[in-house]
Amino acid sequence: MRKLSDLVSGQIALPAAVGALEISSITADSRKVVPGTMFAALTGIKYDGANFVTDAVAAGAIVILAAADSDIGHYQVPVLRVQDPRRELAIIASRFYGRQPDSIVAVTGTSGKSSVVEFVRQILSGAGRTAASLGTIGLCRFDGTVSCELTTPDPITLHAKLAELTDDGVTHLSFEASSHGLDQRRLDGVNLKAAAFTNFSRDHFDYHTTLEHYLSSKLRLFDKLLPEGKSLIVNSNSPEATRIAEIAQVRNHQLWRVGSDVNATIKLDSVVSEGFAQRLKFIYDGTSYDIKLNLIGRHQVMNALIAAALVLALGEPTGAVMLALEKLTSVIGRLEVVEHVNGAIVVIDYAHKPEALASTLDALRPFVFGRLILVFGCGGDRDTGKRVVMGKIAEDKADIAIVTDDNPRTEDPHSIRSAILASVPNAIDIGDRHEAIATALDMAGSGDVILIAGKGHETGQIIGSRTIPFADHKTVAAIVRNLRRS
Repeated sequence: MRKLSDLVSGQIALPAAVGALEISSITADSRKVVPGTMFAALTGIKYDGANFVTDAVAAGAIVILAAADSDIGHYQVPVLRVQDPRRELAIIASRFYGRQPDSIVAVTGTSGKSSVVEFVRQILSGAGRTAASLGTIGLCRFDGTVSCELTTPDPITLHAKLAELTDDGVTHLSFEASSHGLDQRRLDGVNLKAAAFTNFSRDHFDYHTTLEHYLSSKLRLFDKLLPEGKSLIVNSNSPEATRIAEIAQVRNHQLWRVGSDVNATIKLDSVVSEGFAQRLKFIYDGTSYDIKLNLIGRHQVMNALIAAALVLALGEPTGAVMLALEKLTSVIGRLEVVEHVNGAIVVIDYAHKPEALASTLDALRPFVFGRLILVFGCGGDRDTGKRVVMGKIAEDKADIAIVTDDNPRTEDPHSIRSAILASVPNAIDIGDRHEAIATALDMAGSGDVILIAGKGHETGQIIGSRTIPFADHKTVAAIVRNLRRS
């Protein structure tokens, strides 16, 4: 139980009697209201919380949080009206739960977030810290257990999880900061020690509508959430680096540039492939380093170095960080080699955005001595403009493309595939994802590389409003078993 006056921000002036109210829980879901609850009547994409205030009060809500212009009528309980109720809810949640790991870092960008936050966890664990990571692949605890989560949970869930992790002894946490989560104020109230930017390209036009809104949402991490004077790590090779540097100057952040430019804090000099590993030479703090990174793909080099910069910014010993870099392992569903069949390599990757698909195909090309076979699709109810772009990437970079379904949701799957096929006319059209993967594996020969892209770690296929159990990993394993029996 917490007094209401201890929870709200300075924006709200409370009468003494209202401030003395004892709050037992907070929620934005009227179905979760119990006696003593603060109910946040938020306006969402599908629902307006104002329509559920009556239900919330009937269930025992003793105070309502709402937008200043919200029309929710009159009730026998106080209504707190604020200009930004989502931010206020996040601040209230942070104070209600009241406990966070000592060192928290956040990562934003279009691609690479999952890898960076997991690499941070691995490096910190290697340095002896009790660390966890939170993002698209789930909550990865220090003991190796993984539970499923959203990329950026709602603020109540997030702050409850932060308190739980703290109680479990977690001292360090790295997490993904999605553009949706930043725009919807889900991360407000998190005490950040450092934050990083990986890269930027087209995505989520179903939500943001313009590139500027998409980018501005991401940059909110640095100009609003990261406290002044903290460390900001940026991929200095990205075109957005200049704009981010300007934010760092205004906010007095310590700017860490990671890239190949002459002024980089971690300056990458060379990358040489060594089988399924890469030899990196880079300079940090006046010292040259020669590191073997057991990952493939140039983009994984940047992900690993950005992760290293985040950990160094937290004050970890340089030697421990460099040693941990050589022990990094790939994240599930990220350029993950899962099988060898008929002399071909089978790789699963989460690439579901144009730039990510192009980078992944480029990363695999050096390992192709036969054909590069691609199985991919595009999600339904999402940015329709990227379908033709991804089709063109497949046309340019794959030798054989098989277009299949990838979470069609409420859209007609055939229409989605047709939009892709417009720019890759020679592709094979197989809607059933299991059949598409089986076709690719059946045609595999010596020297081929098969990339199954789009779903990565996911364990379900969203069709309509239902999620059908489906995992690329399990599908590949089952098909390969049958091929070997025959």
